[in-house]
Amino acid sequence: MAISSYLAFTTHVIFRLTPVGLFATSLRLFVQDGTSRRFASFAIVRIVDLLISACPSLVKPCYQFHKVERQKWGWKDTQHVPNAVGWEFNRGKKVPRCISLVQSMDPKRLAISAADLNLKLMRWRALPSLNLNILSASKCLLLGAGTLGCQVARMLMAWGVRKITLLDSGKVAMSNPLRQSLYTLEDCLNGGEFKAIAAVKSLKRIFPAVEAEGVVMGIPMPGHPVPSQEEDSVLQNCRRLQVLIDSHDAIFLLTDTRESRWLPTLLCANSNKVLIYTYVLHCQIAITSALGFDSFLVMRHGVGPISTITDFEAQDMKTLAAEMGNFSLIDGDREQRLGCYFCNDVVAPVDSTANRTLDQQCTVTRPGLAPIASALAVELLVGILHHPHGICAKAEFANSTDSSSTEQPLGILPHQVRGSLSQFSQMTLVGHASNSCTACCTTVVSEYRKRGMDFVLQAINHPTYLEDLTGLTELVKSASSFQLDWDNEMDDDDCIEI
Repeated sequence: MAISSYLAFTTHVIFRLTPVGLFATSLRLFVQDGTSRRFASFAIVRIVDLLISACPSLVKPCYQFHKVERQKWGWKDTQHVPNAVGWEFNRGKKVPRCISLVQSMDPKRLAISAADLNLKLMRWRALPSLNLNILSASKCLLLGAGTLGCQVARMLMAWGVRKITLLDSGKVAMSNPLRQSLYTLEDCLNGGEFKAIAAVKSLKRIFPAVEAEGVVMGIPMPGHPVPSQEEDSVLQNCRRLQVLIDSHDAIFLLTDTRESRWLPTLLCANSNKVLIYTYVLHCQIAITSALGFDSFLVMRHGVGPISTITDFEAQDMKTLAAEMGNFSLIDGDREQRLGCYFCNDVVAPVDSTANRTLDQQCTVTRPGLAPIASALAVELLVGILHHPHGICAKAEFANSTDSSSTEQPLGILPHQVRGSLSQFSQMTLVGHASNSCTACCTTVVSEYRKRGMDFVLQAINHPTYLEDLTGLTELVKSASSFQLDWDNEMDDDDCIEI
């Protein structure tokens, strides 16, 4: 019998059970054909038997068919449901067995499984100590969703980070998609979509399981005076930024101006609470990545100076008073703490775009620079998360004699990485904290804790306020008044012929 005959019979059985006589007639015709019994499938036999069990009135008309089949398969009780594939009792009812195929057919779950498998293979084959849980649980805040922000977000997802927040106030321009990997031409149309929103949509298209959030907000900056009618909105942005930093574990400073990094650096230093002779209780890991035309800087910020005095016991007050002068430069491990992005500066951050032409205000870098700096920034975060001392880890170098740095599975943990594409070179440097830093020194952090947003507003509206507060003004004056006596007289005997 042709296959079409089987299909026709099955359709007739399912959809035309009434009248029973018509069904029985069709069944007799089906089984009287000699070829039908030879080619009747295993499944059809069970379907027919189940129908007969459910409708005893069909037993007699179908007896000719099932007399032989029941003896063959041992089904003598017409009221007994056969032990057939796919049917079983569930709470006393005869129902089919249901198998969930979500794990093997849902694209989102398949993507999660594939991503996790890659990281698990990495741990199994090369890094047994890789902590996937701490990576997936880490919350990362990216300040800036431009060239660096797009690359950092992609690298974080590749390492298994699932919670990412992007903050930016700009819109996608026509020149962005070629350099900023999360945007397309559609994001530039109709005036351009906000970068933070477009980046989140792109991340979810790439990996649906990512918990990404976009925040459209500008960062208040020193040297950019605020009109009185806008003070409330600026202070609201400051408070919102503080909440975002406090609620995340790692903060990436990826903006394109120097002054836009000042407030996040101050807030991170304030949030890093360090106790005397102990490790850090709670720290936000701050990582800065900055680009020149053919050079880059990637660095991790050191911990904040100290916590508030109320965090100490009464018996520690004498020790606190005796060593107050040293705390600005010493962290919880009694080591000279690492500096921040502003510790090597002798001037306060000011408006760096005021006197620039339009072409000078645009960030111009070699295209290959951002991916390199972004990858190093993310690798630096992964190294900090896996280091026994975390953010308190001292700066390590490639040729260090300290055996502890070589024992880490991810290698050394530097403080700064500076590279140059023109020389195809890279250096690991260290810069210690300065007691005149405009962002993380004890004077600035203490003033912020006392005055709060009033201090921030004064720093924004008065460019020289930070320099006066930290003593940089006096330092510059003393350096200017310092005189050197040059001996311009030279004897003939002092000359060397080459």
